[in-house]
Amino acid sequence: MAKYLLAAGMLLVTLSLRAQQSTRLTGGWEFLKGDLGGVWEAVRPVTAGSPESVPLWDSVALPHCFNARDAVDPDQNYYEGPGWYRTQLQLKNPYKNGRILLHFEGAGQKTNVYVYTQEVATHTGGYDEWTVDITDAVKAFTKSPDSKRFKGRVPLEIRCDNSRDLQMIPSDMSDFTVHGGLYRYLNLVYVPALSLDEVHILPRVDAGGSTGTVQISTAFRNPDHLGEAVLRLKIKDPQGKMVREEERRVQPQGEMQKLLSFTVNKPQLWSPSDPALYTVEAVLLSPDGTQQTRQETFGFRQFTFMEHGPFMLNGKRLLLRGTHRHQDGAGVGAAETEAMIRREMLLIKAMGVNFIRLAHYQQSPLVLHLCDSLGILVWEELAWCRGGLGGETYKTQARRMLTNMINQHYNHPAVIIWSLGNENDWPGDFAEFDRQKIRAFMKELNDLAHRLDSSRLTAIRRCDFCKDIVDVYSPSIWAGWYSGRYTEYRDATEKWIRQVPRFLHAEWGADSHARRHAEDPYARLGGIPTGQGVAEKAGDAALSGGKARASRDGDWSETYQCDLIDWYLQEQERMPDLTGSAYWIFKDFATPLRPDNPLPYVNQKGVVERDLRPKEAYYVFQSYWSDQPMVHIYGHTWPTRWGAAGKKETVKVYSNCAEAELFVNGRSYGRKKRDSHDFPAAGLRWELPMQEGDYTLRVVARKGRVTVTDSIAFHYQTAQWGSPARLSLRQVNSSGDTATVEATLTDSHGIPCLDARNVVRFGLTGDGVLLDDLGTSDGSRKLELYNGRALIRMKKQGGRSVISISSRGIPSAFLDLSSGSR
Repeated sequence: MAKYLLAAGMLLVTLSLRAQQSTRLTGGWEFLKGDLGGVWEAVRPVTAGSPESVPLWDSVALPHCFNARDAVDPDQNYYEGPGWYRTQLQLKNPYKNGRILLHFEGAGQKTNVYVYTQEVATHTGGYDEWTVDITDAVKAFTKSPDSKRFKGRVPLEIRCDNSRDLQMIPSDMSDFTVHGGLYRYLNLVYVPALSLDEVHILPRVDAGGSTGTVQISTAFRNPDHLGEAVLRLKIKDPQGKMVREEERRVQPQGEMQKLLSFTVNKPQLWSPSDPALYTVEAVLLSPDGTQQTRQETFGFRQFTFMEHGPFMLNGKRLLLRGTHRHQDGAGVGAAETEAMIRREMLLIKAMGVNFIRLAHYQQSPLVLHLCDSLGILVWEELAWCRGGLGGETYKTQARRMLTNMINQHYNHPAVIIWSLGNENDWPGDFAEFDRQKIRAFMKELNDLAHRLDSSRLTAIRRCDFCKDIVDVYSPSIWAGWYSGRYTEYRDATEKWIRQVPRFLHAEWGADSHARRHAEDPYARLGGIPTGQGVAEKAGDAALSGGKARASRDGDWSETYQCDLIDWYLQEQERMPDLTGSAYWIFKDFATPLRPDNPLPYVNQKGVVERDLRPKEAYYVFQSYWSDQPMVHIYGHTWPTRWGAAGKKETVKVYSNCAEAELFVNGRSYGRKKRDSHDFPAAGLRWELPMQEGDYTLRVVARKGRVTVTDSIAFHYQTAQWGSPARLSLRQVNSSGDTATVEATLTDSHGIPCLDARNVVRFGLTGDGVLLDDLGTSDGSRKLELYNGRALIRMKKQGGRSVISISSRGIPSAFLDLSSGSR
């Protein structure tokens, strides 16, 4: 992990060099949820108490998302509509005759930009970057009589709108929240009248890795059509040693032009284990000013998807061990800060990941830079998701966003695949669903991607009637969740490997309600048929209707999720022709399509919760994929196990060490050797006869000279419970002003009902506030119980509060809390 933290720290330096003339506009903003009659209402003179003083605006910081909390509010649909932002800019351009730019890293979903009352730009598309030149509008405003009341500042207003629109991608039927707001960073950028706009770097390396070639192309921002300039380039290797210096006179044009080609002998190759990054430093000199150093990174690597065979990187097979990422987090929605993104990507890398699919849209530039520096190969995707095919407005947006994604992320060595869409076989948005028209547009996008970038491949996921158009295809294989049993996974995968030239399995997994565990996760799954296919079909995500399947009939326990993952991973190790796969998904995320899930409006397939707390499944992946020695006893969030006295219960240990020894209440229960073909837990499991009482388990595992340990404690309950009858509340933790309260469901004799899954609702009256609408196992006021209990956190706010818990058919319970209580 230390080297990954170092790489992330070096990335900060790189980003700051790229942005020396750039300032992030994070503070001093006001926000209004809803619409205005016009932009004048955002800038008109206001006197306190006057009619002009309403509607009221809230102070916010960027990034900011409309749907930070309502995306997982259990009681309403999330807000889809307009919202306004306003601030006042203090401008000081260091360049004579320079330009003033606003660079949006992404804003959802339609955006209008105003300087005072003048509209200067509009943009449709929530995920690509875009730039607005406000220079002329600023000049016009400063010359106007109205400028005097702003005392040298320039008013900026931005309207974002995520209203439903059939002629916009992604479809509102997509299984994720289509967020609204300025949810990525907005940058104020100063440049000279003539400036460097884009730098494209195309590195190639021969089959033996002995010779690399680099082609550098540039495009310029030159609105005043200025003449010749000088571009100075420095190319440095991963250790900072100079590889080449070049000074070229250039004729600045708006379109991309090839500038320089050169050779590098014995280049250092980029790979997940050694993400070696070269740098290009560029300085543009002209009579109108010198543009400060711009830095871009690139890497040498070669890759091949062998036909009907494995993935090769730099001449060697690499099994792609992947996951997926949505831009979504507890309490912030899509407005994730740099610190949040960095923490998530480090957790992903520490899990052992070497590949990621960025679903289902272009993501933050920081994500791509982290993939470069951490060594994570990337499939990045156009936001053409579900819904079929719209009209010309719809298609124009798709073309533009694909072009922007490729141009903006062209230099990242991590990127190997441009995806053209996801589940485009899903009808519903339009009365017409014409496969031939979808095929024609898919072919158009495929050709466009190859024209823009011939060095990478194209892909789609789950649109069988278009599988022959793209370079790499991912079909639907959900064995053990949406259909069939997970033991059918290998046969289904090998069939597809033979069926398409280049195969990669994106999306597989199982939902789990964090903190829910099971002594027998298969008790309800006996009626699931086999041999009838393992693809996801329409309606399979529903919790009722259709054929028997784990997604409907299973217990949604972490226990089952771990077993399914364990089975898939050990099978993947035994398929020599498999390119790889990507588990869906790394982190739980908000979705409007799942209001009835145990956590309402949350897709719960993550191996970490929406606030990045790992579930048990995270450690299953580490046990197969991570190089760092690790060991983890299953059940850290399982305080009470149950069964008959003397019953043998399985204790599972996940580890990548060669052997492990288990101690129970201080007594050794022997050593086990790891064997990945010995399912489950690669043979690291012990059968323990259990009695009523408390248990402390400790495991010691060894990998070479390194020893790692883990321990858990739990109570074993032998008493059988009857029908659920009573709810109770107790405070289980207090940290500062934050209290954690646990609800428990028992039968009429007070025996905990450890398999209870009742839906419960927390409430609060008084001075405090619930920390809810977070979409986590302890951050939702409505959720299903996990093993007869549920947690909620609250802020006491220095006063007294009464928390309630209710469930249909069961008397409510109450707990009186004050700031001094424990």
